[in-house]
Amino acid sequence: MESPKSKYYLTAKKFWRTVVDIEKTADTSELQQQIEFHKRLLNIFQAGNFYYLVFNMYTGEVEIISEECENLIGYKPEELSLPFLMERIHPDDKAYFLNFEYKVVEFFKSLPYEKVKSYKVQYDFRFKRKDGHYIRILHQAIQIDYDENNFYRTLSLHTDISHIKQEGKPCFSLIGLDDEPSFFNIQLDQAFTKSYDMFTKREREILKCIVEGKMSKKIADELCVSLHTINTHRKNILAKAGVKTPVDLIAKAIKEGWL
Repeated sequence: MESPKSKYYLTAKKFWRTVVDIEKTADTSELQQQIEFHKRLLNIFQAGNFYYLVFNMYTGEVEIISEECENLIGYKPEELSLPFLMERIHPDDKAYFLNFEYKVVEFFKSLPYEKVKSYKVQYDFRFKRKDGHYIRILHQAIQIDYDENNFYRTLSLHTDISHIKQEGKPCFSLIGLDDEPSFFNIQLDQAFTKSYDMFTKREREILKCIVEGKMSKKIADELCVSLHTINTHRKNILAKAGVKTPVDLIAKAIKEGWL
């Protein structure tokens, strides 16, 4: 489905084109392998229904979108284009989206080549489904096709978190993987400030499992530790987060961009 290219889309496309100056044709089978590998990095929790898409930085368009989009937003993949998707972002959230994307481009342009693979983009916005109802989408993205001079493609995961975050302004974070520092809840009028985690590496692993809905016994089995150890970590995580229940923990983790 075609959609007029709004000023928001055209402005965002200018940002994206600053990180790529040549078009690169992708090998379909190789790209699919990249998608399957990186989906495991992005899908760190099952907080709701989701779909994924591959975005081409040079053309400013979506190249691949998974069929799950119909369950989530009501549209079939062949109905969608990036301008069409952007037009359905809540009017009050469009400026946030544009500023987040500007920050993303600014950040990745400043990163050393070897660290590009170690960062995930995360922010949320409200999106209008085909039935006219708004849901809140958690957007997660990682670079999957790039070289020392250009960024070609990103893989994004869109998850419905409406049941977790019903209100509040969009939140933007850059999550460090492989022990890289993260930048949580970045304010649009501030420079990047490293956020050193309140959680230990093991606590972060357990936090991800909690948000996935896993019980303590399953977490203990997966991490090869005792049930007592997991329960102790869970108590410490709740205390550090300043919440009393797992439900409150999940909501705060998403709101603060800890995942």
